[in-house]
Amino acid sequence: MLHILIAAGLVLGLGFGLLASATGSELLLTIAAASAPFGAAFMNAIRMVVIPLVMAVIFSGVAKLGDPRKLGRMGGLTLGFFWVTLVPAILIGMGIMKVGLLFAPDVPLPPVEAQEAPALQGFVEFLVGLIPPNPFAAASAGSLLPLIVFTALVAAAAGTLEEGSRTRLIELADAVGAALIRLVWWILWTAPVGVFGLAAPVTAKLGWGLLGSLAVFIVCVVVGLAVFLGLVFLPLLWFVRGISPRRFFVSTFGSVAVGFASTSTVAALPVMIEEATEKLKVDPSTVTLVVPLGASMYRPGSALFQGAAVVFLAHLYQVPIPIAALGGAILATFLVSLTVAPVPSSSIVTLAPALDTVGIPLSGMAILLGVDRIPDMFRTSVNCMGQVTTAALVDRWVGGNGEDGSTGSPPAS
Repeated sequence: MLHILIAAGLVLGLGFGLLASATGSELLLTIAAASAPFGAAFMNAIRMVVIPLVMAVIFSGVAKLGDPRKLGRMGGLTLGFFWVTLVPAILIGMGIMKVGLLFAPDVPLPPVEAQEAPALQGFVEFLVGLIPPNPFAAASAGSLLPLIVFTALVAAAAGTLEEGSRTRLIELADAVGAALIRLVWWILWTAPVGVFGLAAPVTAKLGWGLLGSLAVFIVCVVVGLAVFLGLVFLPLLWFVRGISPRRFFVSTFGSVAVGFASTSTVAALPVMIEEATEKLKVDPSTVTLVVPLGASMYRPGSALFQGAAVVFLAHLYQVPIPIAALGGAILATFLVSLTVAPVPSSSIVTLAPALDTVGIPLSGMAILLGVDRIPDMFRTSVNCMGQVTTAALVDRWVGGNGEDGSTGSPPAS
């Protein structure tokens, strides 16, 4: 029922915004603009629970593993899968965008302000930055990855304590996590109004004009996401875990619906955990580690979007991309995709280092920001499916059974 209400709020927001834009009615435009605070309040509520929820769930999942060697194996497989699958996501986004530009009309560049690119961290700096000198400062700054490292290390240490202390800490983390998940569900009941407030003002401002002129970019991103899903996730689930595409789509419908409407993977976190454990039969200890970790740092849909955006903006500004610069853009996109915040349109903001590497004006980000709502919904859906996929595959690789106790072979047709 909740998923239907959220979808209804999104459709009403888009429809109302288009109606206001098409008619030019001052009353409708005012109402659309006045709904924006509801969207802002909804997203602030989601951000409010991000850090404590991720820390509580990861602590519980890691501490329950007990043996740190199992944590190392599971964590290594999880991170390895994240990193390996990001590269094809970026390449698919770039390749399909390159083909799509053959059919693209000329897009008039709207006036935008110049911006300065932030310095891109090197890989060594990226790794060093994962160790927070002050976890409380990292929490205050909203830096999820260093907090995840800190939480995982403390939880691993807790897992080696004597049974009584270990159990009390796990029970406390479980209780905190359960309370925060309950809070997220309460927040999600306000989502129909919140997503209306997110969609209506943007659609009323843009109308069909700019959306139509950038339709090729949007279509290429959506097609690229579908290709990535069909070439990477679905075959792996079929052959490794024994989960058919139909079963997977049915089992992840709830989390995809929440992610699609809210464009936030964290908003869908409780639903992903529930669906992975109850519908896909993934071990709860795997789910509580892998899914929150994925919600914090694994966004293949965002990586694909950013790869497509680099090629699109290079075409728009007539900036050639030589092979040497292409490698730098892929590396930059790879690194920044690991630090994309789980909030709407953050993929645009973190695109700056990749654009700067190629020499594309950073003002191009403002062009994409204007139409980002549509591709953001689709890439968030793929991100949610990717996090559930990772949990299912890692659970199989660390010794779990396939769906309903199978050995991982494809289901009989």
